[in-house]
Amino acid sequence: MSETRLSTLKKILAFAALVECGTGLALMIDPAIVARLLLGDELSDVGAVLGRCFGVALLALGLACSPGRERTGGGSQASRGMLTYNVLIALYLAYLGTVGHMAALLLWPAVLLHAVVALLLVWTWSGERRTGPAPR
Repeated sequence: MSETRLSTLKKILAFAALVECGTGLALMIDPAIVARLLLGDELSDVGAVLGRCFGVALLALGLACSPGRERTGGGSQASRGMLTYNVLIALYLAYLGTVGHMAALLLWPAVLLHAVVALLLVWTWSGERRTGPAPR
């Protein structure tokens, strides 16, 4: 790929990542207003919950796709995006189960799954920092 095309691609990716992060934050803060502005309709309570989950995913996607120096291993942008998603979604689902008093059969297993994935990502990243990156 030519330098010009690579530069253009990085600018487009930066713009898209910024838009996704902004949309994700807006959905996490007030999904009803985003639904009203985007779709022209109101959300149910469950719709607001799912809107916030979608916001967490968009924020993580935006962080994972933000242009910058790519590093290998646990410090990569993809790993940071996946860590962000798993930490935030585990916390939000736990909040729904405790403070929001919303729960069904799979809520707590989902909280546990996302928390374990987040801990494994942190554990892998911290192990890499102690030992250095693997040789190529």
